[in-house]
Amino acid sequence: MVKHPIGEANESSIFGSLTEDEFYHRHSVTHSSEFITNSRGLNQFTHWWFPKPPTKPTAVIAVLHGFTGDSDWFVKLNSAFFAESGFIVCALDYQGHGLSEGLEFHIPDINPIIDDCIEFIDRFREKHAPDLPAFIYGESLGAAIALYITFRQKGAWDGIVLASAMCGISRQAYPPWPLEHLGSLVARFIPTWRVIPTEGMETSVASKEEWKRKLALARPWRMKIPRLRVATALEILRLCNDIQGHFEEVEVPFLIVHGELDGACDPECVKELYKRASSKDKTITIYPDMWHQLVIEPQENVDLVFGDIVDWIKTRTTAKSRDD
Repeated sequence: MVKHPIGEANESSIFGSLTEDEFYHRHSVTHSSEFITNSRGLNQFTHWWFPKPPTKPTAVIAVLHGFTGDSDWFVKLNSAFFAESGFIVCALDYQGHGLSEGLEFHIPDINPIIDDCIEFIDRFREKHAPDLPAFIYGESLGAAIALYITFRQKGAWDGIVLASAMCGISRQAYPPWPLEHLGSLVARFIPTWRVIPTEGMETSVASKEEWKRKLALARPWRMKIPRLRVATALEILRLCNDIQGHFEEVEVPFLIVHGELDGACDPECVKELYKRASSKDKTITIYPDMWHQLVIEPQENVDLVFGDIVDWIKTRTTAKSRDD
């Protein structure tokens, strides 16, 4: 079984003492990237990973990052892990995230982000993996986006993995009472005002191990835990409420992996999703004592979670191969 490469990192680099090229060579993975122009004329950063021959890819995985992240740093490690496990992987930075253009961390409307993801992933699948089973791995906000994609593209996906899914915000991450209820008025006049405190979101860079906390904080383009822009905070709350109203419409096979002690995204909401979803193939695992960002748990926890993910995907690609 492939071990997750987070154990090879150090407190300042995800690649440890290796260069990025040396790291990928060690794991028998190739990596490429390019900027594309989205439908709104913004430059958007995209990249992808392939397992090296003689490994023959068995599926394609689209990786969608969380709100305070991008497709660099830990997403690179996750993607390299998936590629070494035998999958083609693609990822992109949302507008205003990572290397993509746009106002930093500003999402007043989730729909353009969904459009960008669908446009890029469809084009990537058509070019690189038209005949392979296709999955989405979404973290936090990325998991919510994955659900929206499957609402629009019914029957187009063989499964989705919802990691620390943003189906509901934990109470400690909610804005203060006056802003929660008066935010729409504020957003009408000054939507980009950084007014919402983010103390509850610090769980997204928390780790039980000191060196991993330092590594999380060393990420390039890292969100410096500023106050959220008011229109963005309202849109996050809106999309959580919207998704909760459509749980019964979830028909795609899915796996939920979530930390019991997640202080950013409420575990009770994903339990409700699992209960109400119409999917005939659905699995949920709530991991005791784990937090929001599962990749920076201790190594044994990381290997457990990501081993479960790979096993779940491989079981479904094997079953589809037998059916074909």
